[in-house]
Amino acid sequence: MTDPPIIASARDLTKAYGRKQVLRGIDFTIPAGRIYGLVGENGAGKTTTLNALLGLTDCGGQIEVFGLDPFRHRARLMNTIAFISDVASLPRFLKVHQLLDLVGDIHPGFDRATAHTFLRGTDLTPSLKIKTLSKGMMAQLHLAVVMAIDARLLVLDEPTLGLDIIYRKRFYRRLLDDYMSEERTLLITTHQVDEIESILTDILFLRGGKIILDTPMEDIGQRFVQLTVGRDRMTEAEALGPIDIETRLDQAVMVFEDVPLERLAPLGPVSTPSLSDLFVALMQRQDAVTGES
Repeated sequence: MTDPPIIASARDLTKAYGRKQVLRGIDFTIPAGRIYGLVGENGAGKTTTLNALLGLTDCGGQIEVFGLDPFRHRARLMNTIAFISDVASLPRFLKVHQLLDLVGDIHPGFDRATAHTFLRGTDLTPSLKIKTLSKGMMAQLHLAVVMAIDARLLVLDEPTLGLDIIYRKRFYRRLLDDYMSEERTLLITTHQVDEIESILTDILFLRGGKIILDTPMEDIGQRFVQLTVGRDRMTEAEALGPIDIETRLDQAVMVFEDVPLERLAPLGPVSTPSLSDLFVALMQRQDAVTGES
């Protein structure tokens, strides 16, 4: 079985704004057919990384998307890339049919008939003004536009910001069921990491301009273990070097990396940490970024 083609890669990617170093030599490789989650605190470098991939900013080091430098060949690459930010970014002064006209003029991969197919069964009509739509209806419109673009790389930057949980789940489920394929790759940034955990194939954690975790989701359970331990066994557990400890009444929840399960299981219940718990643990880890506490 041959390996899937590489969609995007970066080597020693750096970026500074004045004295502020935003990216500190990050490396990553994104193959086709994967769904990547890019997660980090505010100021961690997520937006700069996305801008570098989209050719919106020049960086030090090397970055390639479909084998091209995105900053130098942005116009060419936009034929195979789609970028969607939060739903509030839709031009509110347009009507639905005007938005479809606009996207058709901008993106050569947009298929208006496909967009209309995805709008069937919704309350959206061509004459509705976008400014009159509820956030849920805007999400439906946004999703129809996204799925009507034949892009090989889709970048989603907080696409469900401000939506209630029902519409957030519908958004991701329909994206997964009706759009994703082996030829397409999704890159999603979000603060609601638990909601996309079930659809991700890979996760990238950024802290202070460095990647502190880049791993397939299936490897998390082999590498990280969460232990719930009573007060009477805490000293034994701490001796095994947890990367994070959260005290809860008379017990503690600890996250370990590369500690054999057979050494932890006798101390208490063990499980695989959720992405949000793992994110918090790695963000607080003292050696996560060299020279930072």
